[in-house]
Amino acid sequence: MDTTNIMAILADHASAIDTSWTLLGAALVFFMQTGFAMVETGFTRSKNAGNIIMKNLMDFSLGTPIYWLIGFGIMFGGTGALIGGFDFMTNGGEGGFTTLIFQTVFCATAATIVSGAMAERTKFSSYCIYSMVISAVIYPISGHWVWGGGWLAQLGFHDFAGSTAVHMVGGVAALVGAAFLGPRIGKYDKNGKPKAIPGHSLTLGALGVFILWFCWFGFNGASTVAMTNGAYESAASVYVTTNMAAAVATVTVMCITWIRYGKPDVSMTLNGSLAGLVAITAGCDMVTPLGAAIIGICAGFAVVFGIEFVEKVLKIDDPVGAVGVHGVNGALGTLLTGLLAKDQGLFYGHGAHFFLVQLLGVVCVIAWVAVTMTIVFFIIKHTIGLRVSEEEEIRGLDVMEHGLTSAYADFMPIPTVNGFYKEAKNEQTVPVEQAVPATEVPSTGADGHKLSKVVVICRQSRLEVLRDALEEIGVAGLTVTNVLGCGVEKGATEYYRGVAVSTSLRPKTKVEMVVSKVPVEQVVDTCRKVLYTGHIGDGKIFIYDVQNVIKVRTGAVGYDALQYEE
Repeated sequence: MDTTNIMAILADHASAIDTSWTLLGAALVFFMQTGFAMVETGFTRSKNAGNIIMKNLMDFSLGTPIYWLIGFGIMFGGTGALIGGFDFMTNGGEGGFTTLIFQTVFCATAATIVSGAMAERTKFSSYCIYSMVISAVIYPISGHWVWGGGWLAQLGFHDFAGSTAVHMVGGVAALVGAAFLGPRIGKYDKNGKPKAIPGHSLTLGALGVFILWFCWFGFNGASTVAMTNGAYESAASVYVTTNMAAAVATVTVMCITWIRYGKPDVSMTLNGSLAGLVAITAGCDMVTPLGAAIIGICAGFAVVFGIEFVEKVLKIDDPVGAVGVHGVNGALGTLLTGLLAKDQGLFYGHGAHFFLVQLLGVVCVIAWVAVTMTIVFFIIKHTIGLRVSEEEEIRGLDVMEHGLTSAYADFMPIPTVNGFYKEAKNEQTVPVEQAVPATEVPSTGADGHKLSKVVVICRQSRLEVLRDALEEIGVAGLTVTNVLGCGVEKGATEYYRGVAVSTSLRPKTKVEMVVSKVPVEQVVDTCRKVLYTGHIGDGKIFIYDVQNVIKVRTGAVGYDALQYEE
């Protein structure tokens, strides 16, 4: 075998390795759809879980063919300054199908970011339309400027894996969309003060964040699109800087919220992890681990105060913090690359030119996305409509948009009640003369023994010890229910992403029992002893007279129905 054949074989093997690496990265970036779906679902209410899942499914499913038909050509079909060209039903150009699938999953990521900020009140049909527009035109044009040989690339603009091209595009579109929609019902009080609407499952949210963190190694690392000729060293470096920024940002947010809110905020800290990942994406190949740590610290501060600014100052309701995470930190990470890039950065003594190019790119992409998405949302709002009706929003988009009673079926969690309701319109009332008259209930059963019902409202954490104590004194039966309620004290103030949580309705446990043989006084004393802590929320005890008790199986009544069988 001659040298030429050997070199050809080696080149073919190298190409196979590079292609395999890129395809693995594409698979990981696709799996980010799962992460976004879990984050958005967990950070919103359970009545909209199915709608969130459907939107994340469809932005990829709709985006794939529309990007193949139109978007890819606009992005990579030529080297024009403003637009690539048109490559209808492309085969991926020079890079073939590998490039096509790799860029397709990136496009889907930009589109899905918008979903979270506009969650819980957007028409599904409208979502499908603007998601396709993002995939067909908006993302591809700015993407061409950055990655397709457009004017920003010609100036030397650097965005390795998409802080600006992907995340900031999605974040700006999310900001415009949320502004057009307006806040969710009950998000702001009459004075404009924001009210917390906690998501129904931080467990799902955390799962989504861990999935995204894992997949980000493909998002950033595989953007080398090669593992041969020394590229593996660059990929390893990208892994380190990506992980460093995410970890440091997470710790930073934990510390900030611990200081500002009195306790480390779980939701905001999860957003901090994503903020660090977004911020490092632009310069992960150009910064040192120290630079990545600095970017992580900056991202931590940016996401906390960015989310608070959007919610409290701009009065824009962003349920998942997408604007702060992707919009603010996409821009921040791109700018910090201009400062911290070891070969071109201002802080390394290379002058301000590179930083100014980064700044110009950020400003121009923001302007492009803001203007075009404003036009898109304006048209949708004044044609088919952008927002669902009040009734649909209150009942939930699962049932109203998809005919889905519950996304959880038999595993339905307790619904989160936020202490606000829309007053029913045209509600009919029964005339007072037709009302069922109140009756006075005797305090003894059929056999003459006094029967009393004791109802205890207590902390959920005290149920087990209360049950054991009542069993010890001979209480024969209990009925236990998880409830929501409030008392005179309204409870202690809690915070969710920096906003005070309404304490009008809080989770409690209700324990009901009917006693006869065991004295009511003994039951009350026992309950007070095991439930007392001296803090707000210890609970209340209610005592009622009972007319009679009937045991269905045996027919025993009154006192006998409450006794253990020998």
